[in-house]
Amino acid sequence: MKIDRLIGILAILLQQEKITAPELAEKFEVSRRTINRDIEHLCQAGIPVMTVRGKNGGISIIDDYKIDKTLLTSSDMKAIFAGLKSLDSVSGTNRYQQLMDKLSAGRSEGILSGQYISIDLSSWYKSSLAPKIEKIQQAIENHERIVFDYYGPKGESCRKLEPYRLVFKWSSWYVWGFCADKQDFRLFKLNRMSEVERTKESFKVREYGVPELPSAVFMKPKVCAKILFEPEAKWRLIDDFGIDSFKEQPEGKLLFTFDFMDADNLFNWLLSFGSQAELLEPVELRELFLAIIRNMVEKYK
Repeated sequence: MKIDRLIGILAILLQQEKITAPELAEKFEVSRRTINRDIEHLCQAGIPVMTVRGKNGGISIIDDYKIDKTLLTSSDMKAIFAGLKSLDSVSGTNRYQQLMDKLSAGRSEGILSGQYISIDLSSWYKSSLAPKIEKIQQAIENHERIVFDYYGPKGESCRKLEPYRLVFKWSSWYVWGFCADKQDFRLFKLNRMSEVERTKESFKVREYGVPELPSAVFMKPKVCAKILFEPEAKWRLIDDFGIDSFKEQPEGKLLFTFDFMDADNLFNWLLSFGSQAELLEPVELRELFLAIIRNMVEKYK
């Protein structure tokens, strides 16, 4: 990928005094002409790259710019590498490991040793997610439409999408793009997508800003619930929502308040606690939850 190569070349130039075009061409497995074009693109981006021909010549960043080499410190690089490795954990490839190797070239210190951050973005659904991510990523790079079946609260539908971004949020993967059916930008959860295929239909990139994806885009709370938990449930509440998510009552029970997406989301979560939770409010949902429990009891009689 061109962007990977440009980042790699820039990282090398920031860490080394000088390198030749043949050396870069060999490292990135491209032609010298491609490297020369890459250097032109870096210059156009405002990075003062200088090329000196002849003996002892090479490619370097001009001396007056060398102060900015501190932009990528050892700690910064380690954080970048942790993030890149996390992408390999879901992509099913080692393409980002290869980019890490290029970024670390020429570092005198062992930048890849002693890492203390490990990020694994894979999930129980890695075997099904990785192929989707790879297809969508290729479609984004080639400006190519994708089609897929989508399973949402309103039922099943077949969608055609111009994909623009892959997004990881709230422990799930999404694709952001322009939906042909809705004629607007939409967000689709990868776990709800099946039969994802590239159509080989190219599209003209639309003008759009970087999508702002606040929590409200992913979770639109509609139900404000007040729940009383037994002390034994404290670790679950802390694990799911944090230490400040509840108020301990004089008798030791835990008063928990939270806005849920809908009643089904609330009920499914409550049932996982068994008898350790009591729904207090809303009153109408308390009655509905009681009816669900009674139906369950009837099935097990």
